[in-house]
Amino acid sequence: MIQKILIANRGEIAVRVMRTARKLGIKTVAIYSQIDADSLHVTMADEAWCIGEVELGDTYLNIPKIIAVAIQTGCDAIHPGYGFLAENPLFVTACLEAGIIFIGPGPEVMRIMGNKIEARAFVKKINIPITEGITGTREELEKTAHLIGFPVLLKAAAGGGGKGMRIVFEESELAEAIEATSRQAKAYFGDETVYIEKFIEDPRHIEVQILGDNFGNVIHLYERECSIQRRYQKIIEESPSPTLTPEVRYKMGEAAVAIGKAIGYNNAGTIEFLVDKALNFYFLEMNTRIQVEHPVTEMITGIDLVEEQIHVAGGGSLRLQPGDIHQHGHAIECRIYAEDPASNFQPSPGKMTLYKEPEVPGIRIDTGITATTEIKSSFDPMICKLVVWGKDRHEATQTMLLALGDYIIHGISTNIAYLVKLLQSEAFKSNSISTKFCDDYTAALTGEIIDNKNQFPAHVPMIGYLIFTLKRNLKTIPGGCERPSLWESIGYWRNLMNLKLQFEEEDIAVTIPGYGENHYVFQIHGIEYHAVPLSFSPNRIDFMVDHHHYFAWISENAGNQAYVSISGHIFRMKRHDILTESVFASGFDNQGNDSSHITSPMPGKVIRIHVTEGEHVEKGSLLLILEAMKMENMIVSPREAVVRSVNVAVNDRVESSTVLIEFE
Repeated sequence: MIQKILIANRGEIAVRVMRTARKLGIKTVAIYSQIDADSLHVTMADEAWCIGEVELGDTYLNIPKIIAVAIQTGCDAIHPGYGFLAENPLFVTACLEAGIIFIGPGPEVMRIMGNKIEARAFVKKINIPITEGITGTREELEKTAHLIGFPVLLKAAAGGGGKGMRIVFEESELAEAIEATSRQAKAYFGDETVYIEKFIEDPRHIEVQILGDNFGNVIHLYERECSIQRRYQKIIEESPSPTLTPEVRYKMGEAAVAIGKAIGYNNAGTIEFLVDKALNFYFLEMNTRIQVEHPVTEMITGIDLVEEQIHVAGGGSLRLQPGDIHQHGHAIECRIYAEDPASNFQPSPGKMTLYKEPEVPGIRIDTGITATTEIKSSFDPMICKLVVWGKDRHEATQTMLLALGDYIIHGISTNIAYLVKLLQSEAFKSNSISTKFCDDYTAALTGEIIDNKNQFPAHVPMIGYLIFTLKRNLKTIPGGCERPSLWESIGYWRNLMNLKLQFEEEDIAVTIPGYGENHYVFQIHGIEYHAVPLSFSPNRIDFMVDHHHYFAWISENAGNQAYVSISGHIFRMKRHDILTESVFASGFDNQGNDSSHITSPMPGKVIRIHVTEGEHVEKGSLLLILEAMKMENMIVSPREAVVRSVNVAVNDRVESSTVLIEFE
């Protein structure tokens, strides 16, 4: 029996493993980088060890350090989670040489199936259908790609999680795409090898969960539909797949088990398939680890996959037979990301001013953060996984919409509103989806979000925010006045009963011509509104405006920038009559690029610079590449200009206020 586990990972998966370990009475050890010191996995573990500052190579990818901590803390097993070293056979070997159980498959299985090129060759031998592909050196790939026809898909041989994948539509784009994919593969997986696959138009992405033990037993736990993706990373997963017929489901399950048995697979793993419009399926890859989306399988089968991983790794045989496993109801998982879908899903790291998880019965939230955790630019931007169950797909969808509507995050951009619109779309309801869904529908969905927000009566969030600040100030004015007048509460720079409010990007004058103990009169744009506060708490207000009931969630940052959530929209506003607590914070209210310089759009690391001082650039010219949240972000010139100075160097870490490049 395993007694103590080191989790060689961070965030929600580390917390997820700890929960099962705690249930089993197993002690846990966390490792963390210095910037992760405020993360939930650090405080939840029985022990936590800091193994470095920021760089992945010095922390979560440092095999000697991780093994040393495991030995020093007396761990008899290591769970790798997903990502980082989870599919690195050298890590497995290092564990075994140190006498530590690796909770996952053996190194040879991982070496073959973890390398996409070798995995394709292996399954081809056992007559599992695969798409056409090409391997070789960069030069060989460039010369032979045309043989399978464009578009093609470039992939990192050692990749996973959608990292290091690019579609190439034209032969002229191939060389640069190979270089970029190879560079990203080297950075994230330590292996720059890439290969080419034929790109299937509008495919489904459906995967099968398998479990194996050390006695030759392999079973499957049915499938997950993972077709809705952005940047080749899944954002919604569900089980059972609404696409498969019973016959195709059976064949895919049999194919997955056949692959597992042929390779001698001995832990939890996932066989991923592409499915075309005729429901023909093709082996895509195998993930030799627990998957991000494993909770949907757990929700419909009632089986704790991490518990089964630990049981098998500890020497046990499978406790489940195929006849024991059934699909009950329907489960959907939404990944909540710190990103802006309207800006090509650009990451949005930073400090949250409000974090409130939904309070809907029967949901599951897998996360590695708390309300005070800062979302770091050094890691993947996923905040959490929100998982729901229903007796069918419709019920599960409705429950998810309720949960998303009750999920409040302020201070950073998230994809919550985008997920709501996606689930409400006719394409999702009718299951008319593919891996191109986000490419095809994002512009329309984000446009609909903006239109709906613009159509919402602006005076309602303004009034909610003003009542909130007036009520709050009544409670916080020094001097012990039991019932101070409105004059004492409306701000430092009051002028009669007029306020100046910044609403989104517009300055609006608001007059308060009337006030009673439980009644306000506001005049906005010449229209008079009567408002009644109903209840008040630190971040929430319930109120009436002209006999219509509303409630709003409200938070503020140090610069008095407020965020108001109401009816699924988030509005930004600020009272100019209240002094900011921090001049520095208010000085960067309008971050961005003006015509004379470029500032960083987010915290990150400079990985490549494309211009030099004195160089003439066109509008749209690539200036540099900034890495943030495991993604390469292209910084381009907003206009034709001459570069006066380049203020950063490769490998510099920058903040969102850093001036990167100045123009003449």
